Amino acid sequence: MNGYVWIIFGYALFLIAIGFLLKNRVKNTNDFFVGNRKFGAGLLFATLIAPNIGAGSTVGIAGLGYTTGISAAWWIIASAIGTMILAFWVGPAIWRKAVKHNLYTLGDYLDYRYGSGFRGLISLLMAIGSIAIFAGQLMGIAWILSAVAGMSKAAGIISGALVVVLYFGAGGLLSAAYVNIIQVCVKFLGFTIALPFVLQAVGGWGGLQDKVAAHLGNAAQTASYFSFDGIGITSLVGFFLMLTPSFFISPALIGKVYSAKDEKTVIRSTFLCGLVMLVFALVPVILGMAAFVTLPQLTERDLALPTVMKECMPFWTSALALAAIFSAEISAADAVLYMITTAFTKDLYKTFVNPSIADAKLLRINRAVTAVAGLIGVLLAIVLPNIIAALSIFYSLMSVSLTAPLLFGLFSRRPSPTAAFLTAMTGIVITAVLQFGYGGKGLGFLNAQSTALVATMLVMLGMMVLFPAKDSKETSP
Repeated sequence: MNGYVWIIFGYALFLIAIGFLLKNRVKNTNDFFVGNRKFGAGLLFATLIAPNIGAGSTVGIAGLGYTTGISAAWWIIASAIGTMILAFWVGPAIWRKAVKHNLYTLGDYLDYRYGSGFRGLISLLMAIGSIAIFAGQLMGIAWILSAVAGMSKAAGIISGALVVVLYFGAGGLLSAAYVNIIQVCVKFLGFTIALPFVLQAVGGWGGLQDKVAAHLGNAAQTASYFSFDGIGITSLVGFFLMLTPSFFISPALIGKVYSAKDEKTVIRSTFLCGLVMLVFALVPVILGMAAFVTLPQLTERDLALPTVMKECMPFWTSALALAAIFSAEISAADAVLYMITTAFTKDLYKTFVNPSIADAKLLRINRAVTAVAGLIGVLLAIVLPNIIAALSIFYSLMSVSLTAPLLFGLFSRRPSPTAAFLTAMTGIVITAVLQFGYGGKGLGFLNAQSTALVATMLVMLGMMVLFPAKDSKETSP
C-alpha cells in the first residue's frame, strides 16, 4: 500500500474506535436516536454540517463543476437556503412538537399529525430513497480510494461501507456526532489547504480562465463555463425546487434537530451550518474546474476532486486533503444510515409489526438493520453511474412527497390526512410519469421533479380550501 492508503486506513480505524468507545454510553433507543436530547450548539452544528457537506457537495459537485463550470455551485447554495429555512422556521417549530410529545423521528411527527397510514407511506419511501443516497456516499469513498490506490470501484465501495456501518452501528447518533466533530475539523482544514495549492498549480484564477479557453476552443462555451447561469435555467430551477425543500424536510436533519437541548440551540447551530455551506459553495466547484484543465481526459467525472488533489499538491498536504474528502463521504453516509434505521425500525417495524417490542430488542434490531442497509447500499452503488444520479433519486422522492404535507401541516390546522395522502401520491405519480414517459421534462422550463412539486403545492392548497380537516391535533406552534 502507498502512503495515501496508510493514512486513510489509519484514519478510518480511528473513527471506528471512537464509535466503539461510545457504544457503552448508548443504553436505549433514546440515546441511539436523539442522543438523549442533550446536544449543545457545538455538537449539534458538527452533526449537521458534517453530512451536509458530503459526497454530493464535494466529489459530486466537483465532478459537476468539471463538466459544467462555476454554475454547479448552485447545488450547494440551494441546499444552504433550505438549511436556513430549517434554522428559523421548520426546525424550532418541529423541535417544540418533539419535546412536547416525546417524538424520536420525523415519522413520529407524521403519525401524530396525519396518522399511522401516512407515516407508513412516507417511511417506506424514505427507506427506499435513503438506500439510494447511501449508495451515493459509498461511490464518493470509492472514487477516493480509486484515485489514491488504484482500487476498483467495487472494492472501494465495500471498504467505505465497512467503516461507516461499524462505527454507526456501535453507537447510533451519539457516536456519529462525536465522530462528526473529528470529521469536520479534518474536512475544513483539508479543503482550506487544498484550494490555494490547486489554484497555484494551474496559474491562479487567470491561468484557470486561459487554460479553460484553450481546452474548449470556443468563446461562447468558455463564457458559459464561467457564468453562474451556464448550467441552464431548467437545471437551476430544478436545483432549488429539489434541493431547498430537501434540506428542511430531511428525516436525518430533523432527527438531529430533535437532539438539541433547547430551541436556541436549534436556531444557532442550524443557521451557522447554512452560513458555512454558503461560504463553502465555490470551493469544490473551483477544484473541479482546475481538474478539467489539469486532467481533461478523465473517464469518470467523480474522479476529478480526489485526482486533482493528488496530482497538484505535495504528499502531506494532498494526504490531508484526501482525508478531508474521505471525512465528507463518511459523515454523510452515517447520516443516511440514521434515516434508514429510523425508517425501518421505529417507523415501520415498531409501528406496524411489533408495537410492544422491548427497548433492548429494538436497539439490537437497529444494529442489524444498519448491517443489512450497508449490504444493499453496496450493491446499489456498484450499479448506479455516478453520485449525482444516486442523490437525485432520494431528493426527488423526498421533495415531491413530503414538502407540502410537512410545511402546511406544521403551520396550519387545515390539512387533513386525506390531503396529505393525495398530495404525496400526486407528486410521486407525476414524477414517475414525466421521468420515464417524457425523459424527465416537465411543463415549460421545469423538469419532472419541479413540475411535480408545484403540483403538490396546488393540490394541498386546494384541499385546505375545499376539504379542510374537521378535527386536528395541531394547534399553532
